Parts: sequence; structure tokens; C-alpha cells
Amino acid sequence: MDIDRFIADCIAASQETDAQAAVNDVLARAVSEPAAVLAALGEPDKAGLNVLLSSPTLTIFAATWTPQMNLMPHNHLMWANIGIYTGREDNIFWKRTPEGIKAFGAEALFAKDTTMLREDIVHSVTNPLQRFTGGIHIYGGDFFDTRRSQWNPETLEEEPSDGARIRDIFQRENERLGL
Repeated sequence: MDIDRFIADCIAASQETDAQAAVNDVLARAVSEPAAVLAALGEPDKAGLNVLLSSPTLTIFAATWTPQMNLMPHNHLMWANIGIYTGREDNIFWKRTPEGIKAFGAEALFAKDTTMLREDIVHSVTNPLQRFTGGIHIYGGDFFDTRRSQWNPETLEEEPSDGARIRDIFQRENERLGL
């Protein structure tokens, strides 16, 4: 996998009429060869967000999850595509109701799988495995400079979130495991 070529292909695809679908095609081709992605990005050994591109219109990063790591319900306020290249990512999907958010569906992603999330989706993420998971995440906007929401995992009360808060969660997970 040539990272520079992958980024260029994602940028070009993001100019298509259906940008999310076009970018997902590029992502699906990339993760269809997990060994090539691992060779390019390295084997995950800590929780992190390896940013490959950050712009006002497109953000690409490799997200790595520690064993059994959880991320509370959150939204993105932009479309998102996720492709798994090692391990597994379980998503619970949530919808807003007058009483708050309620779970309504789930999807398990394995190596070589991709998914497309609408800009209004709320989801939580778990790595259920006893090993690291790695995925490429692509967002149709500036992931790190967008104010959005996350929900307390115990009370499901809505709280503010942004890229810095998400990075802190990943750092705390590394500290929890002594990494």
C-alpha cells in the first residue's frame, strides 16, 4: 500500500458527486489487502490516531484500539467511512428520542470490512478482542476541529466533544494498560 497514493485517491474520490460512496470504494480496495496495510502502517501496539490527512474537507487517520477498548456513544456531524485492516470493531448505533438516546442496531466489522456512516449517526465502538484492532477512518470534513457530542456511557447524558477529547480518551487507554 502506497500511503501517498491512497491519500491522493481519497482526495480525488471526495470530489465525486457521491463523495462518501466514491471514497468508500477507495477504502474498500485498500483494506481488501490487510497485509499490505499492515506493512504500510505497522502492527498496532497502542491506542492512537495516526493522522494521514487533516483538511477542512477531508480527514483520514488510522485508528488503533487496545484490547477490549470502548468508546462511548458519539456523533461526527459529517459522513464517515471505516475500514478494518486487523482485528474487529463492534458498533452500536443509537437514535435520539424525546427521552434521550436509545440503542437500535449494531454492526460487527472484521478485517477487510468497511461501513459508511451518515452524518447524523450516533454510535459507540468496542474492540471485543484480546488483541489490538486497526482501522482506517475517513471523514467528510475536519474531524479534529468540529464541535460535536458524546454521551456519558453510564447516564447517556449528552456532553460536548471534539478531536482533543477523543485523543485524550485514547491516551488514557494507553495509560490504563501501561503503554
